[in-house]
Amino acid sequence: MTDNYIVKDISLADRGKIDVEWAERHMPVLMSIRKRFEKEKPLKGIRIAACLHVTKETAVLARTLRAGGAELALCASNPLSTQDEVAAALAVEGFKVYAIKGMDNDTYYKCLNAALDVTPNITIDDGADLINTIHGKRQELLKDLIAGQEETTTGVVRLRAMAKAGALKYPVIAVNDTPTKHMFDNFFGTAQSTLDGIMRATNELIAGKNFVVVGYGYCGKGLAKSADGMGAKVVVVEVNPVEALKAHLDGFQVLTMSDAAKMGDIFCTVTGNKHVIRGEHFKLMKDSAIVCNSGHFDIELNLKDLDELTKSKRELMPLVEEYMLKDGRRVIVLAQGRLVNLACAKGHPSEVMDMSFSDQALCSEYIAKNKSKFKEKKVYEVPAEIDVTVAKLKLESHGLGLEKLTQEQIEYLNSYSEGT
Repeated sequence: MTDNYIVKDISLADRGKIDVEWAERHMPVLMSIRKRFEKEKPLKGIRIAACLHVTKETAVLARTLRAGGAELALCASNPLSTQDEVAAALAVEGFKVYAIKGMDNDTYYKCLNAALDVTPNITIDDGADLINTIHGKRQELLKDLIAGQEETTTGVVRLRAMAKAGALKYPVIAVNDTPTKHMFDNFFGTAQSTLDGIMRATNELIAGKNFVVVGYGYCGKGLAKSADGMGAKVVVVEVNPVEALKAHLDGFQVLTMSDAAKMGDIFCTVTGNKHVIRGEHFKLMKDSAIVCNSGHFDIELNLKDLDELTKSKRELMPLVEEYMLKDGRRVIVLAQGRLVNLACAKGHPSEVMDMSFSDQALCSEYIAKNKSKFKEKKVYEVPAEIDVTVAKLKLESHGLGLEKLTQEQIEYLNSYSEGT
């Protein structure tokens, strides 16, 4: 531990460097942005505090922001998601990095505040913890801030509520809501990494299981589709009638949480909401039902309710806890109710994070170059040109063709005179 980093073991750096190199091979869009950043230095003089999952993909983003001229301080956005070898590799490269897998709550906020000590002009959040801390205890930092970025559904929901109430004290771009993030990261990334986490933790066969997906947003849709593809019998629990109907027409059984609780073998929450599985549901579950969460915060499962039903608890395997209930049934909880895809696996594939982190890099550049455009303290959308740029670069990296409109077609789309 030094003033510049807090990591588990600096000797893990060589292993971490190899992991980051692997990620770079699979993130061609971000690497092409880095190449341009190295020449143009669009972030020169800009200080960035980032609260993200400290993974090999995040390291590629960190290197890219530094290549653009930024001074970066990085902390973990979840106590269980850090890849310690990657944190060590970044520390050896001279990054200010504050992250240890398994750290307690006090250490988590010590690391977060250490990142904020860089006095940021831009914040990059995964869950809005930097933003919340600045608003709560570090308001002296507001004078130096231009804008922030948020890349989770959970965080954006909070920020829109703050903006609506007039409580948001600096502008934030909702990176989560741009198509090249939520249509791929949320849908494909969450699906693969969540199932990966469940299988790594338990070695359970997915095929034939009643797999309950709680929440049918982009994350839930992707997870349901992937679980179905692996042979699971998928049940969806949803509060939005339109999304519930979509789940039904997608071929899934749609039930209330109480009805789903009686039949589920594996439960995964992806709602961004609080206590969607509660004591009343735990009471109905089968013996040895597996319960986990892939929403950002560890509040989707009401584990306090589960504790009250429990006579004893033991760890069966790392991050696999068995709650022995007073009536003799067992409930298996993964990752302490935290993000199962990062705690029990390695998070989203690099190819998916290539787009999300390219959005972050280009939004950082946009903020640095367009300070005067961020006058209102509100949630801004990602500029359309950034989304189009990332999508085009991704297509090019895969050698895929993109059709172009003819002049006749352009004129037709911009006119109203032609009809039947």
